[in-house]
Amino acid sequence: MILFFILFLIIGAIIYYWIKGFYIEQTKESLLNNIDLISFELQKDTNLDLLAKHIKDTLHTRLTVISNDGVVIAESHKDKTKMDNHKYRDEIMQASKEKFGYKIRHSHTLNKDLLYVAKKYNINKTFIYIRLAKELVSIDHQIISLGVKILLILIIFFFIIFFITYKISKEIESETQKIVNFLNSLVKKRKLTYINSDFSVEFFKITKHLSKISQILTKKDKQKAKYTKKLQISNKQKDDIISAISHEFKNPIAVINGYCQTLLDDEDINKNIRKKFLEKIYKNGDKLSSLIDTLRLSIKLDSGQQQTNFTTINLYNLLYESIENMKINYNKRETIIKGDKNITIKVDPTLFEVVINNLIENAYKYSEDEVIINFNQNRVDIIDSGIGISSKNLENITEKFYRVGSNNWNNSLGLGLFIVNNIITLHNFKLEIKSQENKGSTFSIIF
Repeated sequence: MILFFILFLIIGAIIYYWIKGFYIEQTKESLLNNIDLISFELQKDTNLDLLAKHIKDTLHTRLTVISNDGVVIAESHKDKTKMDNHKYRDEIMQASKEKFGYKIRHSHTLNKDLLYVAKKYNINKTFIYIRLAKELVSIDHQIISLGVKILLILIIFFFIIFFITYKISKEIESETQKIVNFLNSLVKKRKLTYINSDFSVEFFKITKHLSKISQILTKKDKQKAKYTKKLQISNKQKDDIISAISHEFKNPIAVINGYCQTLLDDEDINKNIRKKFLEKIYKNGDKLSSLIDTLRLSIKLDSGQQQTNFTTINLYNLLYESIENMKINYNKRETIIKGDKNITIKVDPTLFEVVINNLIENAYKYSEDEVIINFNQNRVDIIDSGIGISSKNLENITEKFYRVGSNNWNNSLGLGLFIVNNIITLHNFKLEIKSQENKGSTFSIIF
């Protein structure tokens, strides 16, 4: 602040002396021009005393005219008869010889600085000296007055600049704080996703980019949350899968180990009992093999690696053979087949047999009455009157590893209907399931 004040004083002094010099130069030129005009008046035999009085009254300038021998011819401010002629002649002659044609002298009588301008003229073959003098006090007053006005203008200007700067700084502080608060909200993961500023183009661009970043982060957080939830579901599903596989494999293995241990411990066991035990071991080994084949098939279908070999087959023969093969385990169950025995369809026989076996076996498992199979050129319907499936389970029952949490419906590993649905989709067919609890279910393959 002090440095600014000193700089202001230096600049003020420079301006003051520059204006003063300029004003003196202009005043000198004006006085010299007036002297030339007065010289023309002298050539007209003008009354010099009246001319001097006129110049004093109109121009507020002192006029002195002196002859070459030092006699005061005219004087506007003093009595010319009482003046020291020779003294004034010497002063005027000296002033007329100055390099710039003027001289500034302090008047002790008036206590003022005076600007003297003098020139020598040849009028009517007579040399005379004309001098004009003007007080410099008016110049100082005008400069000081101008300086005060300039100072006031500068003060007002700097005050306005300070006020505007202060307002701008407060606005910038406010906008900056708003951005800081927004960034803090992003760090704390609040729900603010938009910020806007019209203060300036720069702040508008900054807030616009911050809003985009916030929206991107929010989107990524949602994706992350969704992915985390999916991972949690996947982990739970894996746990369920491991639990299901463990459960399904544990029982046959336990049976096999139990019978094998008995046979090893008792070498003299009855022949019929030995045969029965070996049949149980074989049956559970076959069950394990079937479980492994089911898992392998589901993986191939899920990854799209299962190869197909389509051929035209008789639909009735396929249904009949599936029923006959199941009589080993379900020899007391009655199955009614209704349809044209000459209908043929183009399928992969091995895969489509898996579909038919699964659907018929499910009908056997969860019903005690006869199972009805209706078929035509457009569809196959496998109908049972068993326990049925709830609407909640019906929506998810074809999903991979989905197991109904009811003791009345246990679809083993949860792969049976998943495999069925994938094979049907692979054939560009459609699986349709209709079921009511305690009334039965209808599984339809629509060609």
